[in-house]
Order: sequence, then C-alpha cells, then structure tokens
Amino acid sequence: MKILVSALEPSANLHLKEILKNFEGEFELIGIFSEELGTPYMKSSEFSAMGFVEVLPLIFKAKKAMKVMSQMAKEADAVLLIDSPAFNLPLAKAIKAAGAKAAVTYYILPQVWAWKPKRVSVVERYCDNLASILPFDAKFYSRSTYVGHPLMDEIKLKKTSLSSSGKVAFLPGSRRSEISRLMPVYRELAKKIEAKRLLVVPPFLLDKVGEIYGDTSDFEIVSNTPEALYESDFAFVCSGTATLEAALIGTPFVLAYKAKAIDVFIARKFVKIKHAGLANIMFDFMGKEPLHEEFIQEFATAENLLRAYESCDRQKFLKGCDELRAYLGHGSSKNVVKILKNME
Repeated sequence: MKILVSALEPSANLHLKEILKNFEGEFELIGIFSEELGTPYMKSSEFSAMGFVEVLPLIFKAKKAMKVMSQMAKEADAVLLIDSPAFNLPLAKAIKAAGAKAAVTYYILPQVWAWKPKRVSVVERYCDNLASILPFDAKFYSRSTYVGHPLMDEIKLKKTSLSSSGKVAFLPGSRRSEISRLMPVYRELAKKIEAKRLLVVPPFLLDKVGEIYGDTSDFEIVSNTPEALYESDFAFVCSGTATLEAALIGTPFVLAYKAKAIDVFIARKFVKIKHAGLANIMFDFMGKEPLHEEFIQEFATAENLLRAYESCDRQKFLKGCDELRAYLGHGSSKNVVKILKNME
C-alpha cells in the first residue's frame, strides 16, 4: 500500500510514527515527513516555522511542493494529511484538482473553534475522511469522526500520587523564537527555586544548546519530555503540545508564552478562545474551570511564575487530569489505520 503523507511538524511525525506501529502489512510512504520514517520527497524540517511573519519565506517552496505532491497523489492508494492547515488545505484542493483517485484523510482537523471558521467548508469539500482528535470538533464539523487523541497512545506515564522528587522542569519550547524569549525569564526564575532544575531540550537541538539557549549553568539538560515531566514535581511549559503532555501525565504546571508583538496583535484580533493551553481549552468546552494558570507576553514574568508554582493546588490538579483522560477516552492511531485500510 502506497500512502502519500504530509507531516510538516515534529509533533505530526510523532503521531505518524505511532500510526505506522499499528499498521500491519506492507506499506510505502511518499511525500513530506521525517527522514527517520523513510525517504521523503521533502524533509518536514524544511518547513519548520512559527508565527504569521516567519512563515512568509516558505510560501514559494510550499507552492512548488504542492504541485509535485498533487501529482504524486495519483500513484497513491491513500492520502494522509496531518495538521498544518495553511499547507494541507491548499494541498487537498490541489490533489482533487489533479484528478487523484485516492481518498484524502485529514487527521488533526483545523482548529476552527479558535479562528478561521470558513475552513470547515474547505475541509469538508476537499477531504473524504475527517479524523478528529478533539471530542468537541463535532460541534463545528458536520461529518467528522472522533478517532481519539494521539497523546493517549504516546504518553505511557501517569502519576497516581504527588510524592516529591525535588525536581522542577523548564520547557521553553522547540523553536528558536520561543526559546530566545522565554529563557531569560526561566534563568531568573531558576535562581528563586530551590530544587533540581531540568531544562528540557528537544533531541534535534541538543548539539546547539549553547548557541540557542544561552547560559544553562543553573540547569541539568534532558531531552525526554514525558520522562522529565513525570520525574518533576512541577513544570513551567511553553504553550503547545507539551502542556497537554503535562496534564495527561499529572504534573502540575503553569503555561508561559512570549511571541513577536505582531503575532500577538494578530492573534488577539482574530483568535476567539479564552485560553492558550489545550487542557484549558478542553475544560472550557467541558464547562469546567481552567486546569492551570496561563501567563502570556508581559505577564510571563519570573514573579508571576513563581507565585503560580508556590500557590498551586496539586491535589486538585491531579483530579483534573483524571477528568481530562476520561474526556479523551482513548488513543487515535489504531482508528486512523482502520480508516486508511478501508481505502485500499
């Protein structure tokens, strides 16, 4: 079975890896994905960018890739588009325009509940299967199928008690722009906390720690995010998937995020959600109070983060994590495989 894949983000490739683990029988991947998973037409790392401004230089590369990928789709038995709507929605349209017969599955649907609600009609027009990872997606998409959440497959660790380890984790993100803005705050904060301080660095940045992170003398460098979170009594986490990882593991945390002023201006103007953290967004749809505190832009200070650390109700947090797991129910990889298999 030949599968055309578009997985641009590191997280998308982690989810793809889990899908492939559950894929029985022979298969061949073509398209855009991590070179660790095969031989791609283009490596997903070539598309790594964040923010409304930083993505602009990639536009010409993206247009060329879409043209090639739409032709590759003609020889595929199935098409799997993972997240990244700015690229994958035009790609889905191009695939259909090229006359490819393979059904298109969109996995991890565009977050239309946050912004750009018009994407619903585009997704439903050009994608055959809508594989949702959030139970509340069904409120916005007329024919989405909840397949489960990928982190329910990938996160094997779960705290059952709040015994102390004397460790605190610091996660400044995975992109240079995120890291450069949060590390000065984290360095100031680390000096105020008497604990073993773990700085979580993605494996692909381990050889650039000095260049990207600056002075890390107050931290122990680690690279396994789930293990670092599980071992820690508390975590300071940049907005993103890691916030949901911490929630599913049961590690109390606070979200901190700083971005370019232009990005924040655009986000505040167009994004229609109360919270930045995925767990908090889900709790809002569940009709519950936020699971954790959030500090964005000028509020992401060492003083605010320290106060959140010292005042956190850890027992209440752990109970909330159990509620979140019950809400998500199960993992998604096996159900995505079933969808793809039905396309042969």
